[in-house]
Amino acid sequence: MKVIKFGGSSVASAEQLEKVKNIVLEDTSRKFVIVSAPGKRDKSDIKVTDLLIDLAAETLRDSDNASATFNKIIDRFRDTAEGLNMDLAIVEKLSKQLNRTITDDTYENTAYFTDAVKAFGEDANAQLIAAYFSEQGLDAVYMNPQDAGLYLSDNPGHARVLPESYQNLYKLRKQESVVVIPGFFGYTKTGKLVTFSRGGSDITGAIVANGVKADMYENFTDVSSIYVANPGVVSNPVPIEQLTYSEMRELSYAGFSVFHDEALQPAFIANIPVAIKNTNEPQAPGTLITRTRPKNHLPISGIASTSGFASVYIQKYMMNREVGFVRRVLSVLEKYNVSFEHIVSGIDDIDVIFKEDSLSKTEFEEMVIEIKAETAADAIEKRDNISLLMIVGEGMIENIGNTARATKALSEAGINLEMINQGSSEISVMFGIIEERENDAVRAIYNEFFNN
Repeated sequence: MKVIKFGGSSVASAEQLEKVKNIVLEDTSRKFVIVSAPGKRDKSDIKVTDLLIDLAAETLRDSDNASATFNKIIDRFRDTAEGLNMDLAIVEKLSKQLNRTITDDTYENTAYFTDAVKAFGEDANAQLIAAYFSEQGLDAVYMNPQDAGLYLSDNPGHARVLPESYQNLYKLRKQESVVVIPGFFGYTKTGKLVTFSRGGSDITGAIVANGVKADMYENFTDVSSIYVANPGVVSNPVPIEQLTYSEMRELSYAGFSVFHDEALQPAFIANIPVAIKNTNEPQAPGTLITRTRPKNHLPISGIASTSGFASVYIQKYMMNREVGFVRRVLSVLEKYNVSFEHIVSGIDDIDVIFKEDSLSKTEFEEMVIEIKAETAADAIEKRDNISLLMIVGEGMIENIGNTARATKALSEAGINLEMINQGSSEISVMFGIIEERENDAVRAIYNEFFNN
């Protein structure tokens, strides 16, 4: 039994949905289909989720633009239905559903309202796709996450799956039809709709795979493989045949947008292999993600980077002799609801790295004052516009000199290191660099390891 998930670009148009149908038909073990909201049809297009976010904001402020945005959203589904020669009654049904959502005045606050509007893209697409499958003679049913028993924590926009969901989902194994489930959202125990973070359809797919005890979780996107580096930065990068969960987790966190960085946990727990496949080239081998992988000749598995970070640099003479120093620093960050990404330390200083948008300028200034009061630090400084670049690979522990090669490549490219940190698992090394040199740094390291 396989659970199969299609990303936004795979379900963006009538042409793409024909491919989706053929992929489902060619393998009878593909019993559960998780779908995203329609993505971009071309570079100039707008994702339906982005339109829905606009609609939610416009509705809340009673903007005159809300009606036009509403029509754009429904037109996307109408264009797809017409392109597939479907009965357009499904479009009218979806239009009424969206109208009920934005006119419902029973939401507790704007966060729940926004989640309900955002989730319409996945929900509507799942209904349309199930209807299309049925019209094409495929035994398929739409299933709402609430009916499937997919219960989440009460955290709009950042919900987490509740353990009982897996037991509920296991009951779906009895379904004889192909089950089409919308990704990205679920329900609290009190019946409120809440979403995962953006890109959360990957998470839904992995949760369903775990729940039904699938033999494989196939994630279909618009690339034929995961590559060693971003193809938009490096020309014709080396494709990756197989990765471990840990390697993929590190690479996703550091900027590989192919797969949501939280989506592997449910599959990892149940030891379910994950295959990244291409909707436009389904016969391509893709990339397989498993708990372990065969050794290969490559010194590293991937190079990833992401921007939008800042750090608090704290210096105090004899810091290493003070018991609880880091705890006091982190307690202040916790007070300001800031989660740290990395901590780099010396004997007399530490750098705490966090998302730059976690704090406003005023909040940061207030936080610095509190850290100073808690620690009596000699100096505190904020560093902005930091990009994190990571080299990742299970085999790094057995290959001497990888870090030296990477730093040499960066030095020869004239790129200064703001910080460096090796994970305790020894499968990754993180470099902090200024944002404007991010792509140069990726190319320099790729050339060092793969063009030599």
